[in-house]
Amino acid sequence: MTQVVADPPLAALSAADPGAMLALPGGGQLAVKRCGRGTQVLCLHAVGHGSGDFADLAARLGDRFELIGLDWPGMARSPADAGGVRAEHFAGLVIEAVDALGLDRPFVIGNSIGGTAAIIAAAQAPARFAGLALCNPGGLSRLDLPARLIIGRMAAFFRTGTRGACWYPFAFAAYYRWLVLTRAPARSRREAIVRHAVPLAPVLADAWEGFGKPSGDLRSLAPRLSLPVWLAWARGDQFVSWGRAKAAVATMPLHRVTLFRGSHSAFLEDPNAFAAGFRAFVHDVQTGNFQ
Repeated sequence: MTQVVADPPLAALSAADPGAMLALPGGGQLAVKRCGRGTQVLCLHAVGHGSGDFADLAARLGDRFELIGLDWPGMARSPADAGGVRAEHFAGLVIEAVDALGLDRPFVIGNSIGGTAAIIAAAQAPARFAGLALCNPGGLSRLDLPARLIIGRMAAFFRTGTRGACWYPFAFAAYYRWLVLTRAPARSRREAIVRHAVPLAPVLADAWEGFGKPSGDLRSLAPRLSLPVWLAWARGDQFVSWGRAKAAVATMPLHRVTLFRGSHSAFLEDPNAFAAGFRAFVHDVQTGNFQ
């Protein structure tokens, strides 16, 4: 897999900090950006995005938090690796990154595959994290026939993009406008991603093919999440719907659910409400009032 640079200067969590490359214990490398001081928050982005997704949130949260944004392999500034676009691979990288960065039980914000990776990492190593804020994570609904059909069609759509179909960039732009980042606050982020429609196609095809594999079903991990979990769900999601995920969420021992305006990323599409909800989540966990 070649590296896809889909994060323009907006990616910087701090304009004064271009970021650094983190060497992982397992031999890989991830681009990382840090901003602010205070409670540590590890930020994990969706497929084809980058740590720039969290730039606006960093500004909204102010100086009480330190946001640490990772770029997944082959996306934004991180070099590709041999692991593929798989949540279980990313989960291992998350645990390695926490150790390599010396983070002390950070909170995690995980969106889409970032949320899926956070679930796996927290199930494997719960003591490393203080709590999870999961934004439309995959893996919490049944891989039944309708789900497999949709996954197969989406993988085929992105494979068409890898073959250079002339109509693909326009279809990709419509897909993001009407199905992924639909609300006005996410416009600049959406446009940054859409500009890289063609180079992102193989990354997205690989990801969607992985979503349909048995390992993509994480429902059995939900009861094993022993730490506080806040489900910050964009309620308009047509692919990772709340209705199909809520049964698995109900098995999480310690969780809270908030539904937001938007289609896939509450912190981008409903930023004021998300920032307020995240502050409340962290406060309640730190004061022992989360229930």
